[in-house]
Amino acid sequence: MHRMHSRFLSWFRFSRLAVAGVMTLSAAMLTCATASAQDAKTLRIGFQKYGTLTILKALGSLDKKLGEQGIAVKWVEFPAGPQLLEGLNVGSIDFGTVGEAPPIFAQAAQAPLVYVGNEPPAPTSEAILVPKDSPIQSVTDLKGKKVALNKGSNVHYLLVKQLEKAGVPYKDVNVSYLTPADARAAFERGAVDAWVIWDPFQAAAEKQLGARVLADGTGVVNNYQFFLASRDYLDKHPDVVKTVLEEIRKGDLWAKDHPKEAVDLLQPVLGLERPVVELAAQRLAYGVTPVTREVLQHQQEIADAFYALKLIPRKLDVQEAAPAELR
Repeated sequence: MHRMHSRFLSWFRFSRLAVAGVMTLSAAMLTCATASAQDAKTLRIGFQKYGTLTILKALGSLDKKLGEQGIAVKWVEFPAGPQLLEGLNVGSIDFGTVGEAPPIFAQAAQAPLVYVGNEPPAPTSEAILVPKDSPIQSVTDLKGKKVALNKGSNVHYLLVKQLEKAGVPYKDVNVSYLTPADARAAFERGAVDAWVIWDPFQAAAEKQLGARVLADGTGVVNNYQFFLASRDYLDKHPDVVKTVLEEIRKGDLWAKDHPKEAVDLLQPVLGLERPVVELAAQRLAYGVTPVTREVLQHQQEIADAFYALKLIPRKLDVQEAAPAELR
């Protein structure tokens, strides 16, 4: 697990100059941005080492389908959603998948993104974790405590809503912004009191460290997984994006009907023990659909909440990132 996290951490560093929650890419990734973003012969997909795109990549079905059309697929791995959408912003990828919060921070940074699809809600795939012997028994007990999370990721909104539900002002919690690798290390050595994190990191902490779930997203957040494209690429190659979504749909159906085989695919990619992967996979949601106005309204609520907390610098209209048919 530490080796996997070290690989993640070696690629990226926080930027103090970016809009809150949006991370800049390393110099190597920025160099990639000089490549033409509109090369119709190559589709560059940003993915995280987990979830439906990881399964699709392992299946190879999308590569085969687009290869028949003379289009190569380049898979670009990112450690989390904020970095992935910064990649889309600077033009180093054309398509990618992230959770709920990263698109808000990216849109605030004027990234040219478009919501094109989403998976069903998966509220148990993210949680606030505490050490197994922690005296913290409720979200209310987080007042005055140090809580680690990846700034701008889906778990950022989970913490906001759980604190709101518990009646604890956000400012009364000492939020420490750490990457998953740094947060796990801090959590293990007791440098933070709680960790807000998503799968498979969540499942690994539960199985390997005995971490206790203080609260997950159930009844509080949807935790949608979104698929986004750069607006320029979508405008020029809508059929390619349509094909990608169709192959994701097929991959979803396969994974839903073949849970054991899906774990078989994920385990070597994640490099985690099978029980960890099985636990995380149980919480995945399958069934991609085109994004709807209702789903975008949920995103607007997140944007409004972040603006009220001054986590983003300006008020957003999420509808500006809607696909053409919803605008």
